[in-house]
Amino acid sequence: MLTAIYDYWYAALQAEILAGDKNGWAHTFSFLNLFGYVTFRAATAGLLSFSLSILLGPRIIRKLISLKVGQPIRTAEEVHKLAELHGGKLGTPTMGGVLILATVLISTLICARVFNPFVAVCACTMCACGLLGFVDDYTKVKKKNSDGVSSRTKLFWQFVIALIASCFIYFKTEISGFGATAQQIQEGAAGFRLGDQRIGIDAICFPLIKIPIIDVGIFIIPFFILIIIGCSNAVNLTDGLDGLATGCTISVALSYAMLAYLAGHFFMSTEYLVIPHNRYIAELAVFLMALAGAAFGFLWFNCHPAKVFMGDTGSLAIGGALGTAAICTKQELLLVIIGGVFVMEAASVMLQVGSFKLRKKRIFKMAPIHHHFELLGWHESQVIIRFWILSIMLALFGMALLKIV
Repeated sequence: MLTAIYDYWYAALQAEILAGDKNGWAHTFSFLNLFGYVTFRAATAGLLSFSLSILLGPRIIRKLISLKVGQPIRTAEEVHKLAELHGGKLGTPTMGGVLILATVLISTLICARVFNPFVAVCACTMCACGLLGFVDDYTKVKKKNSDGVSSRTKLFWQFVIALIASCFIYFKTEISGFGATAQQIQEGAAGFRLGDQRIGIDAICFPLIKIPIIDVGIFIIPFFILIIIGCSNAVNLTDGLDGLATGCTISVALSYAMLAYLAGHFFMSTEYLVIPHNRYIAELAVFLMALAGAAFGFLWFNCHPAKVFMGDTGSLAIGGALGTAAICTKQELLLVIIGGVFVMEAASVMLQVGSFKLRKKRIFKMAPIHHHFELLGWHESQVIIRFWILSIMLALFGMALLKIV
């Protein structure tokens, strides 16, 4: 909406300039030029999604309570001592991820160029993963236990969503650069640029190495699928304590918003930082700032003791959006650092399962690892805040790598 107003104003301004009219309405409303700046629209998107969350949050929570969509809690036979620690959470409304999805989409529609391919693929992936999570949450509520959609069914649909998103990213000209004209290549108008070397979407990059690590061609698609599914499930695993996943989402979303903005500016990306550049990618910062703002707003109600849980509706959607954003910015490997808490949570589960199958012994008292620290005697608030701190430090470290060499 803001971009449409800007485009209309800019066209009117050019017409007035050609006509020599300095008293027209476009000159009078020159402040509308602000709508053309990504920074202004990104900040507006963040503030708008936060404000909408605060405004709509109580209404959505009351609606969820009236629908009796309380969070099922695993029994003592399943989780032993943890059932005592989390017994008070029984009945807290879940599916709060609909608040995140709604505010992000509204803010994106108002502030971003929604037909920008980067914005479109991230938003669509987020919605598709959110829908899958909603079905999973609804199944849990209907059955009144923690067993939702089967793991195989969920993984299948995650694969389908990730495959569609990955193929779109790989074959879309504005993203991949394939099919660009010679003039576009010379002017850097399409595709990515890394210094004086033009790279395709099939290249794997890392900030410490100023040239692509490897070009894998169409085999980059399975890599993209792995990133989207892995990130989606990692955020889902992290969402086990009040506000834990939400707080970590904020630091990761803000980091990738900055990366998208920097990658969209030719001088900063190619001459100074030497990171992949694409002229269309800066618009993604608007979407990511909307996500950060929505996470801040949701945290208002999700902080300990939580009044609402995001459920799989929110966690799968957030993970899908962040994984897709990492691919779009060509900083997939950096996600391991910036999203280190998510990686740590997922890795703890894989290590626990692998160790038990191979050695019949557990590495942690319980996985994901945040439950391990709970069972060590840390209060829930201690675990949450310390993981938030770790997430912020990892995000800062990841951003610092952009100019370390």
